[in-house]
Amino acid sequence: MQPPTPLRIRISWPAGHLTASLDDTPTSQALATALPLVSTARTWGEEVYFDTGVSVSRETGAREVVEPGTVAFWTDGDALALPYGPTPISQGDECRLASPCNLLGHLDGDPGLLATVRDGDPVRVELLEA
Repeated sequence: MQPPTPLRIRISWPAGHLTASLDDTPTSQALATALPLVSTARTWGEEVYFDTGVSVSRETGAREVVEPGTVAFWTDGDALALPYGPTPISQGDECRLASPCNLLGHLDGDPGLLATVRDGDPVRVELLEA
């Protein structure tokens, strides 16, 4: 039996784009059904987040401290959260999210590219065909 093909998405903003591979979780499935979507980027320290219009419950594996480049879903704000470095509440150089987030997957490229996202930039998220 073939393992399920991971969901792949492209996140685009005026200065660039990244792709990401998402694990098969209830949250990534809910997100996939809402794509493509266009939103407005917000920045919080070295994290980009934006509203998705998707509302899901916090999953049991939700975490607050994650690796740079983690694709996380902030259930308190119905938002995708893309940390690439410290946030205002980080201790040291960790990536600490505002509250525990559902973990969806990981960016494929250099998460540091997210530094080119400006607060208020339009962001588009779309599914990539397998």
